[in-house]
Amino acid sequence: MIEPNRFFSAQPRKAVLVEQDGAVLHVRLNPTAGDDTLSVAVLDDLIAVLDELHDHPGIRVLVLSSMGADFCLGADRTEFRAAMAADPTGAALRRIADKAHRVCQALESTHAVTIAQLHGRVIGAGLALAAYCDLRAGADTCTFRMPEVGVGLPPAWGGAMGRLVSEAGAARIRELMLTCDTFDAATAHRLALLHKVAPAEALERTVATWTRPLVRRSPEALLTTRRMLAAYSRADRTADITLLDAHLLAAQVVRAH
Repeated sequence: MIEPNRFFSAQPRKAVLVEQDGAVLHVRLNPTAGDDTLSVAVLDDLIAVLDELHDHPGIRVLVLSSMGADFCLGADRTEFRAAMAADPTGAALRRIADKAHRVCQALESTHAVTIAQLHGRVIGAGLALAAYCDLRAGADTCTFRMPEVGVGLPPAWGGAMGRLVSEAGAARIRELMLTCDTFDAATAHRLALLHKVAPAEALERTVATWTRPLVRRSPEALLTTRRMLAAYSRADRTADITLLDAHLLAAQVVRAH
């Protein structure tokens, strides 16, 4: 039986819903079925959940999904504009972008195996967030897009460019980032951005085919394997420039403001 919020402290989390089912933690975006963007409130809640997860080694798997009509429509650009209006130097915007980077790094470094369960539209920062999960399953009706260049921004959310290139290959990610083309679940599967595709009504059962065996695995073996995989995926890069992404994004917005 799923138990809402018993795993974590009793403090309310308005932007995500946290539920524990044995050794599996479900983190659901947009519990009010309102705005499907990654606002500061969502980033703050995700940071808090992932920080607390370090204190609970009994959790073996984290499943990230959404209760909205779409998994995620990207970053909240209205907050970007408000941050620039409040602080034209870009410092406030850099703080937002740094939070995105913290979320992605926490997903990559947590001890739990992370699974993205995707439906509807998966846009921009939503795709970046999903890319940082170990495994990704999507409904066959999913659509994906990286629109940043089309709206005049660099694809710098969360430091995800290197992760996307590592997962799907530089040539295809280059094309999709520069053209901002929409692509479907079958294409995402061919690119390895999705590991499994299923009808929407079977998506939870598809994810369960991963979670059931994973919770029986040795936690030490899972953690070591995850860290080895992360290290090898970065082996072809001589330096990690993702820490600069917040500054690149802020600089571009400051120039355009």
